[in-house]
Amino acid sequence: MQTAMLETIKLDEILFLDIETAPQQSSFQELDDTFKYLWNKKSSHFRKPEENAEDVYNRAGIYAEFGKIICISTGLIYFSDTDYNFRVKSFYGHNEKELLLEFNDMLSSFARKKNIQLCAHNGKEFDFPYIARRMLINGVPLPKVLDIAGKKPWEVNFIDTLELWKFGDYKSYTSLELLTKVFGIPTPKDDIDGSMVADVYWKENNLPRIVTYCEKDVLAIAQLLLKYKGEELLKEEHCKSVTPF
Repeated sequence: MQTAMLETIKLDEILFLDIETAPQQSSFQELDDTFKYLWNKKSSHFRKPEENAEDVYNRAGIYAEFGKIICISTGLIYFSDTDYNFRVKSFYGHNEKELLLEFNDMLSSFARKKNIQLCAHNGKEFDFPYIARRMLINGVPLPKVLDIAGKKPWEVNFIDTLELWKFGDYKSYTSLELLTKVFGIPTPKDDIDGSMVADVYWKENNLPRIVTYCEKDVLAIAQLLLKYKGEELLKEEHCKSVTPF
């Protein structure tokens, strides 16, 4: 574990986050001809020989060029008396540009008050670049914390709980679900998991269910970082969602 770094991390300056994404269309057939061709080309790198592009379209949400963000959940640790408290708020909806603008406004407001750091699990490989790419595609200005072009590694304010767990080992991926089990943290996967999000969104039309799942992930990430730092877990009664449905 990167002890020196963990010792200097100020919990009240961290914005924990997680995103949920879905394919841009409900089915492969709804894509225009150019996107069908491009998805066929992209998916040829990972699909099985017996599969075609349409068979694997439910995985399109993983890629910022073919997917869209449907929820960004954010969490903050704050102090009251002798206890840690956690507040989570989500930005969600079918209008991606609108939720990104709302998230950007919150991020800018928070950054004016504190030396903000973003924390996610596998955030450097997925959440942070995905948000940045979708902002550019939607014409949303990049917030300073996500605009890392030309920055030196130590100037980038990203905390990645997966990277911290690797201790420099780049051979393996350890899921948030596994780490919560290892550290005795309540699992965020007690209802759905990431592989189910596209169907819950497009077939069930149940966005609130996805938001709840996303918020559980954010809490789990915060709990994991607390464990890394040797701190006590957040108590359930000290965790609050301020997301309106």
